[in-house]
Amino acid sequence: MAGTSYKGSAIGDVDQFLKGDGLDSAREKEIGQHIGYRYDVNLVPDYNRITPFLNNYMEVMGWDDLNWLEDVHMGYEEGNPAVFDRNINGWVRVPDTIELSDNQQDRDMIARELLIKFQMSERHPLVQLRKAYMKF
Repeated sequence: MAGTSYKGSAIGDVDQFLKGDGLDSAREKEIGQHIGYRYDVNLVPDYNRITPFLNNYMEVMGWDDLNWLEDVHMGYEEGNPAVFDRNINGWVRVPDTIELSDNQQDRDMIARELLIKFQMSERHPLVQLRKAYMKF
């Protein structure tokens, strides 16, 4: 089943990495850090946990799934919850006003929503570049 294992260890609990130190394989323990690319991310987690914004977004876009967001997860930058935006190669911090669930799937859905909202906002650096370099 997709999403239940990653190379070197099995995922027994969806909140496994919140509860533990995140170092499960022998190699992770040896180097002292988590190796994140090893997850099986073939499917977005439980669609019953999708936020109303993401549900509306999929409906407006005419999509059946959010596969392009399958590997977006809530992370941390300097101890603060954040989501990584590959377009700007940087972290987008979660505002303090957003209350985060203890469930990792819920946190990941919030990360996906936050990423989409940031990429669509006027504050996104690519929007500023477009304005600066647009020909027409």
